[in-house]
Amino acid sequence: MTPLEKYYNKFKEDHRLTTRHGIVEFTVSMKHIHDCLKEYGPNAKILDVGAGTGRYSVALAREGFDVTAVELVKHNLEILMAKHENVKCWPGDARNLDFLPDETFDVTLLFGPMYHLHSDEDRVKALSEAKRVTKKGGVILVAYVMNEYAVLSYCFREGKIAEVMKNGTLTEDFHTITSMEKDLYSYTRLEDMNRLNEKAGLSRVKIFAPDGAADYMRKEINALSEEDFQLFIKYQLAVCERPELLGASSHTVDVLKKSL
Repeated sequence: MTPLEKYYNKFKEDHRLTTRHGIVEFTVSMKHIHDCLKEYGPNAKILDVGAGTGRYSVALAREGFDVTAVELVKHNLEILMAKHENVKCWPGDARNLDFLPDETFDVTLLFGPMYHLHSDEDRVKALSEAKRVTKKGGVILVAYVMNEYAVLSYCFREGKIAEVMKNGTLTEDFHTITSMEKDLYSYTRLEDMNRLNEKAGLSRVKIFAPDGAADYMRKEINALSEEDFQLFIKYQLAVCERPELLGASSHTVDVLKKSL
């Protein structure tokens, strides 16, 4: 069993997006997914790569969309399949989707794989496979965990900064250095995303932060009244594309277009 499988066998993936900070992420992400789907209509075909336990796949299938889900971790895939929703499920790796034909999907979600791929080579493979199976003129939404979130929430808040500087997992300008051999997550800056898009031959439509500061503020958000929590969601929907806030969000989603 790989470290990734061990992690997700214990991690309550099905629960994460139902917490308050997870609801912010899910609500903002779904708003932008729906914005993309408007171009393709109710018969749009959606691919969810790294679908986890199906939070997005199931929601979109319930809306009547044709949804295919791919998940690497067997435990997650079993939970998704047990929901008995109208989602076509495949075991698979984002870097090799050879069981799916070219130019099949209008909208492709890549909401998990980039968290756990460390090298440009592997990340470009995942982007290239998403590009291959997406129709010309289709859209690919790619999620990343952000570098500054990792530095602020782990290195400083948890008092690990001296340790990570000493062991060489941060550069002098505080860019994380991770590897598949020793790290579960990888962390990204906006310039990294730009470089990957150029290598994959994909152009950006927009970029947004689905959760913004929500992950930093879990205790504060949990303490809000329901009325104030709804206002926080409204706030994040309003500011999620503001460029000055993107890099410090815990996640960002890059919305990319496959050229005609």
